[in-house]
This record gives sequence, C-alpha cells and structure tokens, in this order.
Amino acid sequence: MKQKQNVKNWKFPRNVFLVFLFAITILFAKYCYIALSPNINGRNMKVFAANRNTVSKVLKAKRGTIYDFEGNILAHNVTSYTLIAYLEPSRSTKTKINHVKDIDTTAKALAEVLEADEKEIKSRLEKGRDSNKYQIEFGSIGKNITEMKKSEIEKLNLPGIDFEETYKRYYPNGDFASYILGYAKTNETKDENGKTVTSIDGEMGIEAKFDDELKGTDGYLKYEQDRFGYKIPDTAETRIEAINGEDIYLTIDSNIQRFVETEVQSIQQKYKPEWAMISVMDAKTGDILASAGTPSFNPNLRDLVSYQNPLVSNAFEPGSTMKTYTYMCAIEKGSYNGAATFRSGSVEVADAVIKDWNNKGWGTISYDKGFEYSSNVGVTTMINKFITRDELKACLKKYGFGKSTGIDLSKEETGSLGFKYPVEVANATFGQGINTTPIQHLKALSMLANNGREVTPHVVKKIINSNTGKTVYERKIETTEALAKETTINKIKDLMYNVVNSTDPEATGKKYYIEGFNVIGKTGTSQIYDEKKGGYLKGENDYIYSFAGMYPKDNPEIIIYAAIKKPNTPTSSTLSPSIVNLMKNIAKYRNMFEKETQTNSNVTSLTLDSYINKKTEDVKKIMNENHIQTIIIGSGDKIISQYPNKGEEVLSYDKVFLITNKDEGKMPDLKGYSRSEVINLMQILNYDYEIEGYGHVVSQSINPGEAVQNKKITIKLEA
Repeated sequence: MKQKQNVKNWKFPRNVFLVFLFAITILFAKYCYIALSPNINGRNMKVFAANRNTVSKVLKAKRGTIYDFEGNILAHNVTSYTLIAYLEPSRSTKTKINHVKDIDTTAKALAEVLEADEKEIKSRLEKGRDSNKYQIEFGSIGKNITEMKKSEIEKLNLPGIDFEETYKRYYPNGDFASYILGYAKTNETKDENGKTVTSIDGEMGIEAKFDDELKGTDGYLKYEQDRFGYKIPDTAETRIEAINGEDIYLTIDSNIQRFVETEVQSIQQKYKPEWAMISVMDAKTGDILASAGTPSFNPNLRDLVSYQNPLVSNAFEPGSTMKTYTYMCAIEKGSYNGAATFRSGSVEVADAVIKDWNNKGWGTISYDKGFEYSSNVGVTTMINKFITRDELKACLKKYGFGKSTGIDLSKEETGSLGFKYPVEVANATFGQGINTTPIQHLKALSMLANNGREVTPHVVKKIINSNTGKTVYERKIETTEALAKETTINKIKDLMYNVVNSTDPEATGKKYYIEGFNVIGKTGTSQIYDEKKGGYLKGENDYIYSFAGMYPKDNPEIIIYAAIKKPNTPTSSTLSPSIVNLMKNIAKYRNMFEKETQTNSNVTSLTLDSYINKKTEDVKKIMNENHIQTIIIGSGDKIISQYPNKGEEVLSYDKVFLITNKDEGKMPDLKGYSRSEVINLMQILNYDYEIEGYGHVVSQSINPGEAVQNKKITIKLEA
C-alpha cells in the first residue's frame, strides 16, 4: 500500500515537468524559426536588424567664409543636395508608399528635370531593386543638385525619392583674386566602417594656408533608430554640436581688385605674354589691396595652368628696378656723388662687356642722369667706386631680398643673391643673375613711404570666431628698424621722380606720368635665362618688362609692382597704359587728392550735378572754374545729355562729355582718348563703331569735323 501511494504522489511533478518541457520545446522551435527564417510576419529581419540599432551621425562643421576687407563674400559654402531613392518595400505602409514602386514613371520624371538619360536612371533603379538595396544614389547625375532643382523634383511628389544635404565651396566672383584665395574642394574618404565621409579641404592659397582655422571641428549625434531609419521616441540621445570654422577677412579691396583684373586682362589680350601680373599694396600698412596675374583660373572650375602665385611664388631676374637699391646702398654709405660723371655706352668687366640697354649710351653723363636713363654702365661703375661687392650684397639682404617677407601666404619663394665674381656683381647691380619676387619689391619700396622702415606685407586683415563673434586675430602694422636715413630716402625719391616726371625725352618712365600725381618709379627690363641650354635667350621679345612705383611722392599711399614676360610687342611701354589707368582709378576711388584739391593742387575734383536743360555757357563756366576737361558736342545753347551722370565725382584729368541741342552729327577728334572714354562717347552719341587694339586712340576712320551720316567708325588704339 505504501509503494502505490508513493507512485501516485509522483504523477503530479511528472505532469508539470512534461508541460514545462513542451513549453520549452515550443519556445526553442520559435527561436529557431526566428533565427533561421529571413522573414517574420512579412518583415525582412535582416533589414530590420540592420536598421534598428544605435547610429552615430557626424554633425558637419560649416567651413568659414572668406571676405574682403569690407565684408564682401569672396568664398563660402553653398548647400547642394545628393539625390537618393529608397527601394525597400517595407518602408511603405498600407496608407502610404515610401519607396520607389513605379520605376518607369520615376525614371521618366527625374530624367526630364535633371536633363539626364532616362535609361541610365531606370537601370540604376532596377539594379538596386534586383540586388535588394535599401537605398541607392544616382552617381554624378544626382550630385550637386541645386536648391531650385531640388524644389522642382519635390513638386513631382515621387514616392521614395529623397535628398541628402551636402556642402560645396563656392566663389561668387569666379576668376577673381584666384591665386590669393586659392581653392578648396570636396573630398571623399572611407572611415573604419567603410562608410563614405566627405570633407571640404583647402588645397591652395588662403584656403590651404588657413585650412585648420576655416575647417572647424565636426560634432556627432548618437541615437536609436527603427527599421525605417527614424529615431525611436523616448530613447537616449548623445549630441555634441559642431564648432563651425572661423571667418577670415582679407586686406583685399574688391574695387581695386577689379581695376587690377581689368588691366591684367587688357594686357593679356593685347600682348599675348607668357604671363603678366600686377599687385597693389597700401604703402603705410603693408596691406595687399589687390593682386592678379595671367594665366589665371576660376576656383569653381579649378582650370589651372600654373600653380604659382605670381605675387609670392614667381621668382625671376628683375632687371633695372634693382638699380634703386644699388643707388640706395651707395647713398646710405655716404660715398655717392650724383654729380660725378662716367662714360656711358659700354664698359669692360673682367672678360665681359657690359652695355647700356640702347647699345650706344648717351656720352658722358652724371650718375644722377644715369639713374634717370637707366644706364647699366653707370650702375656697374659704382662698384669699387662707391661701394664694394660685399657692401652691395649686405644692403640687398638688409632690404629683404634673398629671404621671405613674412606675408601670410604659403609657398613664398625667397629668390637668390648668388653673385661672387666681378661679372656677376656687375650684373647684380642692374638686376641680372639674381632672382627676386614681386612681394619683395613691394616690401622694399615701403621704405620710401615710411622714413626708411619697411612694413611687413599682409593679406589677412582679421579672423573672427563665427561661433562667438569674437576677433581671434587682427593684423598689426609691423615695421622694421630704420634701414636707411631720411636723407637717403629723399634722394632716392628725387631720382625716381625724375624717371617719371623729367622733361628729358630720354627718361625711361615718362609714359607713367600723370599730371598732379607726382608718381615716382623705376622701370625694368631683364633678359631671360634659358634653364635648359644655359645662357640668355636671344629672341626679339625674350624679355621681362617691369615697373615698380608709388604715389604721391611726398607721402606715398599706393605702391604698385607690375611685370610682363615675353609680350608680342618687345617694348618697355607695354605696361604703361594699364598702370596709368589703374593709378587714376585708384586715386579717384580712394579720394586720394581730396586734401590737395582744397589747397590748389594741380589735381581738382568735382561732384557732378545734372546739367540737362542748362545753358551751355553756364555749364562751361562751372567746368572751367573747377579745371575739369570738358568735351562739348555740337553748337547748341542748351545741354541735352551728359556723361558721367549726376552724383559722380570727376577729377581734373577726367573727361566730361556734354551733348548740346544742336548736334550736327559731326565726328569729334578722339586722338589720345582711352578705350573707356571712346566707348562712353560713342554710346552717348549712339554711333556705330568698332575698336581695334588697346591703349589710346591714334587714328579714326572718319576725320574730325566730318559728318558721320550712319557710317561705321573704325577707331585704332595703341599703347
């Protein structure tokens, strides 16, 4: 009886165990089903697992903006979009389609808006669907979508079509201060997980030099997402905000930069040189106001021919502009005697013959006159007469040649001062056999504006923390110790003044003369060394022509250095029309002679009123009283049209055109007019015309005083 009772008592635990075992078996089977089956309840579990996880997104820092000194944008980020298509059917619900279901319709609609091949778009969609892609991109077709195109596509209401926001670097002025700005471009790399990471990286100019400051620091965002890629509500989120890049304000003045760009292009079009460049610096601060050269490029297109910034990276033999510093060295030593004479033409140095640029000289002349005429013989004979080889080299080094200037641009060349033997020393006195850069000349010339002290050139004005608005850097005016006495500076300025302003027809810089401007300067012509064969090139146009100058003489404000290599017209005057135009435009823009006009200077200014319907004689009187050049067209007693218009300021060297109510349609005398003056007058007269060449008018197809009578006028210009 007792044994039967025990067996009966064990039936209940056994039954419980069997129930429990059955439940465990069911759960295990369910587990195996979930683990091994690709779909559960209609859901693709592989896709579900891939999309329901902790995701980490980079919060991209915005690259800093580059401005000119006034705050005009020169380089900034613009938003662009990458087109994507979601192909996973599980994104859609019963009430809303969230994936590309109709491939044909989608491809056709996108092709029309994107102006792309419908077959290629359809092929990408089909390949993505067939390979079970969750989403795809469209290659180059779908990249860099503008805001306008994005809006057009959104209006199509295509299911499954979306956009990823990206940024690219944009330069609103195109080919403008290109070598100063450089460029930054979007690069793609792979992170450790194989995911594509994009970044905008500076590769040239300011963009490269200050890449770290402009780039900023990316942040990140971590959160849980569901199978559709959306954040799961009420789950933890970690967010570190991005620190945007700093904004950089350059010393570039966009107005002066436009003047320079115009003149450089004019030189390039007319003379077809191998290269040409013009740079402008503020004489007191060292701020680079403008710099341009050819061949140039558009930073948006990156159509570069040369990677050399002509301002700092182009080192070449400067020619006679170096005579300024040879003379300065002798004057500073106290040994120079400008009244002493020498026999020009040629002089033997060791086993070589040094000749003047005209091969014949000017007979016996003074050393002062030798500077004015740019005599190679004169400056050569100064060695061992006034200064030694070592003294010359020490002076040139002291003035900043053969070393960097300290400008805030990358890839600055230092040039070379490698002269040792007598012939090399002789050549160095007039700028042959040594290499210098334009920025070195600008810095050295600043001595003349600052009582013998050079100013360090700068192209960055300030840097602003875009996150806080605080200034983190502001350029200071940096000067050297006095490198020359005031008497030396004054003497050099007198010599350079005579180069430009002398009445002597042999003065080399006369074509840079502007009445009332007191321009001082020195011209240069240098031979070009053949790096492959050795020796100097012998072709008719195998020269580099240059000009180094500033104005006004007594208190220089603007320094200009310009050079041109191998122009198709072998003459040192190739630069002069453009430089004269540039100096006039800068002076007017900066009101440089405003004070002088109040003290009866040769340069006067007038803000024009409207002279329409006023008596011709009354307007003539106003112009004469203000010493303004006035061109009156016709013999009427009233003015019916004018140029420039009301409110514009003109200086005494500008031309004001006044059209009277009795215009007989006769041809005015255009001789000596600049290109812009011709265009303005022809447009105001509504004459049919064409212009040949650059520079100033030398001839016109219809003689002055002849009736135009609907004829086409051909106007020829020359430098």
